[in-house]
Amino acid sequence: MSVNNVTEKMSNYRWYICALLFVATTVNYLDRQVLSLTFDEFIKPEFHWDDNIYGNITGLFSFVYAICMLFAGRFVDWMGTRRGFLWAIGVWSGGACLHAFCGIATEAWVGMESAAELTAAVGDTAVIIATVSMYFFLAARCVLALGESGNFPAAIKVTAEYFPKKDRAFATSIFNAGASVGALAAPLTIPNLAKVYGWEMAFIIIGALGFVWMGFWVFMYSAPRNSRFVNQAEIDYIEQDHDESPSVGVADSEKKMPFWKCFSYRQTWAFAVGKFMTDGVWWFFLFWTPSYLTAQFGIKTSDSLGQWMIFTLYAITTALSIYGGKLPTIFMQRTGSNPYAARMRAMLIFAFFPLCVLFAQPLGSCFAESFGRNAAWVPILLISLGCAAHQSWSANIFSTVSDMFPKVAIASITGIGGMAGGFGSLILQKSAGKLFTHAEATQMQFLGFEGKPAGYFIIFCICAFAYLIGWAIIKSLVPKYKLIEL
Repeated sequence: MSVNNVTEKMSNYRWYICALLFVATTVNYLDRQVLSLTFDEFIKPEFHWDDNIYGNITGLFSFVYAICMLFAGRFVDWMGTRRGFLWAIGVWSGGACLHAFCGIATEAWVGMESAAELTAAVGDTAVIIATVSMYFFLAARCVLALGESGNFPAAIKVTAEYFPKKDRAFATSIFNAGASVGALAAPLTIPNLAKVYGWEMAFIIIGALGFVWMGFWVFMYSAPRNSRFVNQAEIDYIEQDHDESPSVGVADSEKKMPFWKCFSYRQTWAFAVGKFMTDGVWWFFLFWTPSYLTAQFGIKTSDSLGQWMIFTLYAITTALSIYGGKLPTIFMQRTGSNPYAARMRAMLIFAFFPLCVLFAQPLGSCFAESFGRNAAWVPILLISLGCAAHQSWSANIFSTVSDMFPKVAIASITGIGGMAGGFGSLILQKSAGKLFTHAEATQMQFLGFEGKPAGYFIIFCICAFAYLIGWAIIKSLVPKYKLIEL
């Protein structure tokens, strides 16, 4: 190394890459949110859907996402980060735009000429419209799930390439905050786009953002040692962990981990269980909170009150979750603990916060008599704390993979965990749709609540305890930090 390289000021290009991952994740979650924010007010009346149909669509998305995650990580490891990410966002952006043509396809299938005719249909014709449109949306949702399954495996792999272990959870929390920002921006943009231009254009405009991102990715990304924007000082900083174990050294590029072998490690199963127990909670609040506000408080997503509530929910989530990624670094600096021990300590703290969701329904109902629709602010604030805890948890559980596995296996392991999370979400989404439909039809009672509010309270109870159960299982599977060596 030259004297100039020793004394030169370190470039900080890794944070530009982190910003690019943040934008990709933001677009990812914007694309997911278009359906949930147009469902109740625009799509449901046009196609005669009920909560069970919506549950089928969100559930199948979770199922396809889960299956694809198993292979997406392997695909990114095989294709390489640069091309793998391009394929992922290209496919999911195309899938997002496909949703816009589901109405046209339904009209052609049932022999109608306009959305007004679809909306006016009754009886058996309405049932046919609901069924046919559901299958068209399912097809578009499958394409979206296929592409979106590549985002996190690729992003976690990039983080491992560009950041040392001590910074990975913080970097992950930053790009993972894109999920919250996407969900935050969605209620301020999507309902208004749907109201002014139609729900179809909302899908197309939001979907097109991914194609814009692809241009920036092609120009900005290459591996650190191949990047003209990264100097030797920054490379040395990024590679500072290489001396602690041969499993994380340069030799990684010459070794491969057989896919079947990924399943032989307790660390893989611990990560998968953590994702299975908690991903569905995040997706439930992402997909069902707008509908919850409508069903419980009569607040529509196109109402300014509804938009500000969703905005506030994810603003709080974003602000608090970024600090959550920094907490393990603080523990490491103050106690000298290893990355895994610091992350598990932080995750235990985060696991207690979702318990506040238990009070969302009781307090919301209690204040409704005095404050009417404004009482919804209480559950929104409590749910926001649970969502912030999830994002903090998520940033850290993702980082446990890069802490313990060699870089050549990171995307594959992330994909396996993502598959488990997708299946957990599938179970929760499908169960929620059926439960809400049943609760409304039978006026089911649960702990003082009746009808659909009783159904929501049951799901909130499940969400509240999922993290503590998940943490206990992870800790039992991997009690101590252990590097995987090839």
